[in-house]
Amino acid sequence: MLKPDSLRAALNGSVKYVKQNPDCLHIFIDKGVIYSTLAPSLSFEYQYTLNLIVTSYADDANLLIVPILHWLRTHQPDIMANPDKRGDGFTFEADFLNNAARDISIDLKLTERVIVSEDNGKLNVRHVDEPAPPPSDLSSYEIWMEGRKVAAWAA
Repeated sequence: MLKPDSLRAALNGSVKYVKQNPDCLHIFIDKGVIYSTLAPSLSFEYQYTLNLIVTSYADDANLLIVPILHWLRTHQPDIMANPDKRGDGFTFEADFLNNAARDISIDLKLTERVIVSEDNGKLNVRHVDEPAPPPSDLSSYEIWMEGRKVAAWAA
C-alpha cells in the first residue's frame, strides 16, 4: 500500500504542526479488503479505511483539512467526484482535550489498484495511479466546434 506513506509525506510538508511534531500523526488501516476476481490475472484492489489521528492539535482545523482535500484530489478523486462517496468517504471526529487542544480522528475510504501481469513465467506487480484530476486552475473555458467558438464562460 502506497497511499498511507504518501498522505503522511503530504501532511508533513504542508501542516506546520505536523511538521514540528511528527509523532502527533498516527495512521492506521481499518476494514481492509483485498478485492479480486477469478480473472486470468492476479490483479486486485486494496479497499480500506485509512484512520488518521492527529493528537493535541491546537491550530485551526482548516489548516489540516484543506491539505487532505488537496491530496485526495490527486490520490482518491472519486471521494469528491462520486455523489455516493461524498457522504462517507471523508469523515472525522474530534475529542476536545481542553479549551485549546483536541485529538482529531479522520477516516478516509481509500482504494489502490494493483496490476499483476505474467511475462515468461514471471509475475510483474505494479500499482496503478488514479486518473488525473480535472484541471482546477483555469479562469475561463471555451468550446470550439469545426473551427469556430460556440460557447465561452468564466470559471
